[in-house]
Amino acid sequence: MRRAGRGMLAAALLVTAAGAAGCGTDARSLCGVVVDSTTYADPATSRADVTSKLPAFAQNCDWMAFAAVTGSSESSTCRQDPLPIAATRAENPNENPVVEDRVRAHRVQQALPRAMRLFDCPTEGEGSDVLGALRYVVKQLAAQRRPDLPHELVVFSDLINNRGDLDIGRLDLSEAARKRKLDELRAAHLLPDLSGYAVTVHGFLRRKTSSPDRFPLLESFWREAFEAAGATTADLL
Repeated sequence: MRRAGRGMLAAALLVTAAGAAGCGTDARSLCGVVVDSTTYADPATSRADVTSKLPAFAQNCDWMAFAAVTGSSESSTCRQDPLPIAATRAENPNENPVVEDRVRAHRVQQALPRAMRLFDCPTEGEGSDVLGALRYVVKQLAAQRRPDLPHELVVFSDLINNRGDLDIGRLDLSEAARKRKLDELRAAHLLPDLSGYAVTVHGFLRRKTSSPDRFPLLESFWREAFEAAGATTADLL
């Protein structure tokens, strides 16, 4: 798939109520992970993507939120707690890089098991509510924002949203119709606020249930959707 142009705004970590804050010598990104537990989860390649790609992604994160794509993502009971990765000030008051590296190495190892558990969410209605999962993960990240470090979002999904006001299978993909749909979603506050995020999607259209001539139009729709949501980049892989 083609890659969107680069250009990343800064955003990241805030001190939490418990007094946690990124304390290492090299502050990194505020991160979100979305895992699709619907039909996308069936092929072994989907789980292999998470296993092979998430650990490297986590290495660049100071804090990580998780969300599952289900049939009802925002109200889902299938959750994983956010994962602080950087050492807190209490854990590393002298900003010792050796301490930071030790804490980070231990916590990075927790990211993969949490993400993999989201593959096995119970069925919650028919279809896939991708937009709901994006909104939910962004709500968690919004509470942590600070405009001096990057925001990154990795999405393991085919992006076949077919719940609520967006049914990809029936969507009119002409240029004018795509614009109308995005205007409708924006007006209804159904687009997540991805301002300043770099977004990477793994498994885009993996289960190709549409006609081949719709594939490039679906790519155009999602690129336009991420742009409309404010993302600085969107890589559909």
